Amino acid sequence: MTATVLVVEDERKLRDFIRSYLERAGFTVLSTGSGAEAITMAADAAPDLVVLDLGLPDVSGETVASELRAMSAVPIVMLTARAAEEDRIRGLELGADDYVTKPFSPRELVLRVQAVLRRGGPTAAQSGVTSFGGGALVIDEPRRTATVRGVPVQLTPTEWGILGTLATVPGRVYSRFELINKVRGYEFEGYERTVDSHVKNLRRKIEDDPAEPRVIVTVLGGGYRLGLTRDD
Repeated sequence: MTATVLVVEDERKLRDFIRSYLERAGFTVLSTGSGAEAITMAADAAPDLVVLDLGLPDVSGETVASELRAMSAVPIVMLTARAAEEDRIRGLELGADDYVTKPFSPRELVLRVQAVLRRGGPTAAQSGVTSFGGGALVIDEPRRTATVRGVPVQLTPTEWGILGTLATVPGRVYSRFELINKVRGYEFEGYERTVDSHVKNLRRKIEDDPAEPRVIVTVLGGGYRLGLTRDD
């Protein structure tokens, strides 16, 4: 089934350029230059991924990202002219799965989109339904759902990748470098803070107290590990 991508970019020429490359790659593409319209389109069309420019004229890209995250876990690839690391981290903390700085290669953007969508598919971590910590965490890979203490949670593809990787071998310590390469499939600039931002978002969803995490445990000087054991 063809994936649908919503492109939100106020520069018409760039928007059309991105659209043409994505369509050539086989995607169905919706597009708009308005942040307000993007929120409505995302609610109505339920796209598989959103390419979102942060510099929108009516509603800020940050606000659009927050609204999208409030309604679903749709993958978001952010576009911005802001190259500072703090800006990239802020975008990731808003729930973005990837971050592309202008100017960029349209081929690279297509590859990033494809990589994010692949992360939304089945992973090698589990082949079925697996529970951890006496049922505190249940991962259902075929249905792409996670349940925490009986409550379903929505995870972005990147959050899925991190949780699935950690759940592959509970208790094993995965370095930040290892996690970003397993999840993204390539080395990513600023990977340490990138992983930390995604883990921070993930903890908000699955921990009783994100300040005292027990599911995803930080190992000083090492990385992260799943703090729950797999149920027999």
